[in-house]
Formats: sequence, structure tokens, C-alpha cells
Amino acid sequence: MVIKEKAYAKINISLDVTGRREDGYHDMAMIMQTVSLCDELTISIGGEGVSARSNLRFIPGDERNLAVKAAVKYLEAAGEQDKGVSIDIRKNIPVGAGMGGGSADAAAVLRGMNRAFGGRLSEETLMSLAADTGSDVAFCLVGGTMLATGRGERLSPLPPIPPCFITVCKPDFSISTPELFKKLDSVRLKGHPDTAGLIAALEKGSLPELCRRMYNVFEDVGDRRMRTVSQIKGQLLDHGALGAVMTGTGSAVFGVFSDRRLAETACGELKKEYSFCCVTEAVGRLL
Repeated sequence: MVIKEKAYAKINISLDVTGRREDGYHDMAMIMQTVSLCDELTISIGGEGVSARSNLRFIPGDERNLAVKAAVKYLEAAGEQDKGVSIDIRKNIPVGAGMGGGSADAAAVLRGMNRAFGGRLSEETLMSLAADTGSDVAFCLVGGTMLATGRGERLSPLPPIPPCFITVCKPDFSISTPELFKKLDSVRLKGHPDTAGLIAALEKGSLPELCRRMYNVFEDVGDRRMRTVSQIKGQLLDHGALGAVMTGTGSAVFGVFSDRRLAETACGELKKEYSFCCVTEAVGRLL
């Protein structure tokens, strides 16, 4: 049996770190949005063992890959441990960008395998498997516009983002998530996102009010690479973005536009300096 499934990227409209937990993780408050940029998965059920392969050779094919980890967890929960699964991943989401590529792949595996097995597992069970697989997998499983709290696994649906076009630009470096959290713990943050104001803007359907409040606390970390992030933000704003912010722990930056032509012009200009730039759009709920 062969199933095809899209693994949609995510962006952070806002990202706040509200505290350090006893388990070593951090408490977060994030407004997250699914976008149409996606990896393409082909999931083949049959044979022996669980493995993955990708068009990017450096991506592991064993349980270090969240997609493989998710498949193993699904088979265990469904009582199908004797089944083999082969996952072919065409990567379109940039790696190390803060766009949840690995989490999106794992979520796509859970959705695709549940289709393959006739919806055997409930949404609640799938959510539990997703949370056990990785912090962002639960959001990537459900998609849409969500407030994510806890480690990112507690989700509250929000009104959808108003129609817009999103230009994403990733500089030619990635940023280590553990490294950035460590740096964050050692600095005093300049401010925090106005989460209540962002939610109010979504409820009003006001794109300008939403964009004015976009904020990511990781941009306040004293890291020289944030100078490049600031430069990209400035270029997006200069080309007409209503707001621009880094997503996740970076290094991708996105700007939100009300006009597709402006978004595409900004993308074209940024491509002269950076290897990955694209224009994408918001996607609604996936489950």
C-alpha cells in the first residue's frame, strides 16, 4: 500500500519563552501558522523494518529522523508492529530554518498512516503520539492558526489569519536550537510579544494590527547572526511588508504582504543575496 501526504511548514507569528521547567524544557507561548510550503512524502507499507530516505543525503534514515520515529509509534499504537514502512521524503522546506520541517514530516506520517489503516486511531490518540514524538509535531499534525503553550503541545484554535502573502527568506546559515535556548537563559529579554493583542487582531480580522505586533524573543539574544536577521527584516519592510519577524529559533525570516506582487518583488530582490527565498500562503486546519 502506498500513501502520498504533504508535510506543511509552520511559521511563528509570535514566540515567547515564559519560563524554565523542571524537566529542562521551557514554557512557551506561540501563535503558529501553517503555510503552503511543504515536503512531499510517499509512505509505502509493507516489507520489513521502518526507514526513510530523502533527496538530501545528510538526513538520517533511522529513528533520528522524526518521520521514522512517528511511524514506529503509530505501528505500536495500532498493534501492527509486524508491518514494515518505507518513507520517501522530498524536502522542499529548508533545513535548520525554524519552519518545523522534521516535525511536519512526522505529522504527515501520522496523518498518512492513519488514512492507510482506515482511521484506526482517534484524533486524541494521534495528538498524544505527536506530542511524544516532538514539541512541534502536534501543531504540524493539526495545522491552521493556533496558540501553542507548554512545550508547544497544548493547542488552542484561533481565528484564521486574514488573506495575505508570505515571503520567506533563509540566510545561508542555520542556528542551533539548544544553543539559542542556552543563550536566552543568560540574557534579560527586552520585551515579550503582546499575545492578547495578537489574538484580538485575529478576532477583528485586522492584518495590519497583527503584523505590527509580530515578535520573537529569540531575536533579542546577543548573537552576531541576528544582524543578518535584522537586515533581511529591513529589506522585507522596505519592499512593503506589513511586518517581518524570524520564525522559531531561525534562521528563516518572513514578511507578511497584502499584495502578491509586492511579496514576489521582495522575494526576487532577496534571491540576489540569499539562496532560499519563496512566496507562500496560509493553510487552514489539516485534521
